[in-house]
Amino acid sequence: MILKGNQRAGGRQMALHLLNGEQNEHVNVHEVRGFIASDVLGALNEAYALSKGTQCRQFMYALSLNPPQDERVSIDTFETTLDRVEKKLGLEGQPRVVVFHEKEGRRHAHCVWSRIDTEEMKAINISHPKIKLNEIAKSLYLEHGWQMPDGFRDKSRKNPLNYTRAEWQQALRIGRKPSDIKRELQESWAISDSKQSFSNALQEQGYYLAKGKRGHVAVDLHGEVYSLTRQLGQKKKALEARLGKADSLPSVDDIKTNIHGRLSRLFRNYTDDLAREHRKAKQPLKAAKLEMVTMHRKKRAKLEATQQERWQAEELKRSSRIRKGFKGLWDKINGRYWKTRKRNEQETWQAHKRDQKEREALIHQQLTQRQNLQVQINLLREKQDKERKDLFRDLSQFTLQEQAKGNEALEKNWLHDLEFDQRGEFEREFDNDLDIDDPDIDMEPEL
Repeated sequence: MILKGNQRAGGRQMALHLLNGEQNEHVNVHEVRGFIASDVLGALNEAYALSKGTQCRQFMYALSLNPPQDERVSIDTFETTLDRVEKKLGLEGQPRVVVFHEKEGRRHAHCVWSRIDTEEMKAINISHPKIKLNEIAKSLYLEHGWQMPDGFRDKSRKNPLNYTRAEWQQALRIGRKPSDIKRELQESWAISDSKQSFSNALQEQGYYLAKGKRGHVAVDLHGEVYSLTRQLGQKKKALEARLGKADSLPSVDDIKTNIHGRLSRLFRNYTDDLAREHRKAKQPLKAAKLEMVTMHRKKRAKLEATQQERWQAEELKRSSRIRKGFKGLWDKINGRYWKTRKRNEQETWQAHKRDQKEREALIHQQLTQRQNLQVQINLLREKQDKERKDLFRDLSQFTLQEQAKGNEALEKNWLHDLEFDQRGEFEREFDNDLDIDDPDIDMEPEL
C-alpha cells in the first residue's frame, strides 16, 4: 500500500477535494472523529478555527492510502494501517476525517488529521514522515504478500512515471494522462544523444524544445509547458551537457507564436480530426461506464436503506429486553439487567460487522465489474495513444521534408543566381576582348 502524506492548510479546498463526486465515481465518508461537526466541511473548518489560536499555518496532515489495484483490501486493513500511522507520526487520538474514493475500478482512502493539540494549543511536530510512512508501507506489502513495487526494493528502480498533483491537473486540462506525457518525454530523451536528435524526437511526439524561466522546457501543441528537469528526472547540468545552454533556444513565447503559424494549423486540423474520432469511439464505453456507475449507486443506496430499516427493527427488539420501572430495578439487583445489556452490546457489534461485511461484498463485486470495463477502456486508450503518436511522427517527418525542400529550393535559387552572375561576368569579359566596335577588326570569314 502506497502511503503519501503532507502537512497543509486550506480546509475548505481539502474538503471539496475529498467530496468531489465528479472526478470520483463513488465517495464514501467513512469516519468523522473528534470534531463537534459531523460533516467533512464542518470538521475541517473547525480544525482551521482551532489553528487560529496558535501560530500554525499548516494545521492539517493529509494522507492518501493507495493499495495494489488487483488486491482485495478490507476496511479493517485500512483502519489498522491508519492506527499504525497515527502511532508512528504522533497523531494518536487527534481528530480525523476518513473518506474512501473509487475510480476506474480501484479504491483508495484519504485521511486528514488536525495537528492542533487542544490541551497545549500548539501544533504537533511530525518529524521525518516520509521515512516512517515508507517503513509502514514496506511492512504492509510483506505482511499481506502483495507484489512490492520496484522502487521499494531498489530506489534506483523507482517508477519514473510517478507524477505530482500539479502535473496531473496540467494533463487533465488537455485530456491526457500525465504518465503518458512523462513517458513520451523520457523516451525522447533515452533515444537521443544531442540537442538536434532530442529536438527531432520531441517533435515526433508533438513537443518543441524551448527556453523556460529556469532552464530547458518542452512545449506541446496546446501551449502547455513541461519542465524537463522534473519530467526527465535529470539535473540541470546533465541537460546542459547534452543540450547546451538553454539561452540558445527559442523562448516559450516564440514557440507558442510558431505553433499558431501555418504548420501548427495543419497540425491542429489533423489533431482536431483525430480527437473527434477518438471522442466518437469513446462514447459507447463512456455510456457504459455512466450506466454502470448509476446502477452501482442505486444498489448501494438500496442496500443502505434495507440495512437501516433492519437496524431500527433490531434496535427496538434489543431495547424491549430492558424492563423499566420496578421490574427494571429488580433486574439490576439480581444481575439480569447487566447480562441483557452485555447481550445487546454483543448483538449490536455483530450486527455492525454483518452490515459492514454485506457492504464490502457488494463493493468488491462492483469493483470487479468496473475493472472488467476498465480493461476495455485501457485498451482503447492505448490504441488511441498509438494513433496519436503515429500522427505526430508522420507530421514531424512531413515537417522535416518540407524544411529540407525549402532549403533545397533556396540552394537551387542561390546556385542559379550565382550561375547567372558568373555567366554575365564571362560574357562581359568576352565582349571586351572582341571589342566589336573597333573598325580595324575584319568580321568576314577567311577563305
